[in-house]
Amino acid sequence: MKARNALNAALLLTGLSGCAAGPDFMQAKAPDVPRYTRAAQPTQTGSAAGVAQSFSAGAKISADWWRLFQSPALDSLVKEALASNLTLEAARARLTQAQEVLEADYGALYPQLTGSLGAQRQRTPAVRFGTMASSTIFNLYTGSVGVSYALDFFGYSRRTLEREQANLENQRMQLRAAQLTLTANVINAAFLRASLAAQIAATQGIIRTQQSQQSLVGRQYQAGLVPYSDVLSLQSQLAASEATLPSLQQRLSQASHLLATYLGRPPAMADLPEIRLADFRLPAALPLSLPSELVRQRPDILAAEAQLKAANAQVGVATAALYPRFTLNASYGQNSLKLASLFDSANSLWTLAANLSQPLFDGGTLRAQKRQAEAAYREALANYKQTLITSFAQVADVLRALENDADSLRIQQQSAQYASQASNLVNLRYKAGKASYLDLLSAQRQEQQTRIALVQAQAQRYQDSAALFTALGGGWWQNPEAADKAAIKTGS
Repeated sequence: MKARNALNAALLLTGLSGCAAGPDFMQAKAPDVPRYTRAAQPTQTGSAAGVAQSFSAGAKISADWWRLFQSPALDSLVKEALASNLTLEAARARLTQAQEVLEADYGALYPQLTGSLGAQRQRTPAVRFGTMASSTIFNLYTGSVGVSYALDFFGYSRRTLEREQANLENQRMQLRAAQLTLTANVINAAFLRASLAAQIAATQGIIRTQQSQQSLVGRQYQAGLVPYSDVLSLQSQLAASEATLPSLQQRLSQASHLLATYLGRPPAMADLPEIRLADFRLPAALPLSLPSELVRQRPDILAAEAQLKAANAQVGVATAALYPRFTLNASYGQNSLKLASLFDSANSLWTLAANLSQPLFDGGTLRAQKRQAEAAYREALANYKQTLITSFAQVADVLRALENDADSLRIQQQSAQYASQASNLVNLRYKAGKASYLDLLSAQRQEQQTRIALVQAQAQRYQDSAALFTALGGGWWQNPEAADKAAIKTGS
């Protein structure tokens, strides 16, 4: 790095660097919006399950934000995924490639030095020299060094470096975006597994209740107290409840297999911990970055900006290609028919040369390439603006979702309580002969549906809480050194 700085300073002092062709990059202006939603942003959700989540504008987002759910098992899963996931491994390799491309392009700023040594034995026919003498056989020994330096008057090399620096930053941000996405996927998979396990447990509990009732009704039928239609109705209801289990178990298996792939393991080798919804704690205080802060935080926005920088630099590369290129060359060498006298001063030779090359006619290729680069810049600019808008929309979606999640969970809790009470009352009335069996079946179906819906509402609130941290960028900037270290774990 010191050598590069010294070289750049030397170029500046000697005036060899010239002016870089093409436009200098100007950061695109982000939308000037004070908030994410059209209506006033919420400051707090409603209370559900004893928790009302509050939003703190400008609050710090921890780099390991998933620990706010207070689950050691979840923390372990996330850390393992970040260390072992193969998609991240591929992203790290792409980052390393970008680093090496940049290193290679830095070489264009330095003089190119070459050296050669040669020895040959040669026979020359006499007719070549217009004589009748016999042919000549001789040895020839050579040694030389040469140096060449391309004067970057119009910034072709510097714009190329600018482009590759932007490409490197793009790959760095792409890796951070992949890390954030992976973290969110692992957390959501853990929530989903816990939710499905709870739904399976609730369904199994309902099945056990129905099996007990079936045994009771069977005895009542044999005693002549109820018609056989009641037995058939209960068997049908029990079969319907049992039929929901395979689907839930299949979804649980798929969620487990997916989580194993996030951890970089085949499903057969993944010993995943059993996690329940009760093992998580809902964060009561949630951060909320300002829109102006989000622009400098989300990896996908920063990646889109880096792509815009690279496209802008490519316009400069294409523009500089239209102008002349200057090269200085120098060489010094020795030629001798005898190895012993190779380095005698009388056998030395040298050259100094300055070359200029200028495209005169290329059928419009270079100008077409410049127009293509300008169009690519406009594409990158549109993509950058769209990424901004999409990011703002994602935050707005999550804010409203968290509000609705609290309301939904509160209503589902009430519904589950009412359904359980109603089912118990109808069951007592049925045993006393004051309610029909259809009334009992209807109450049981309602109780089953509300139990499942309650579990789903609980899981959704956890998932949307995690989605807010993801939409805000994940907090990697709080510890950029650790993020960079993770980014080059297997790099150069």
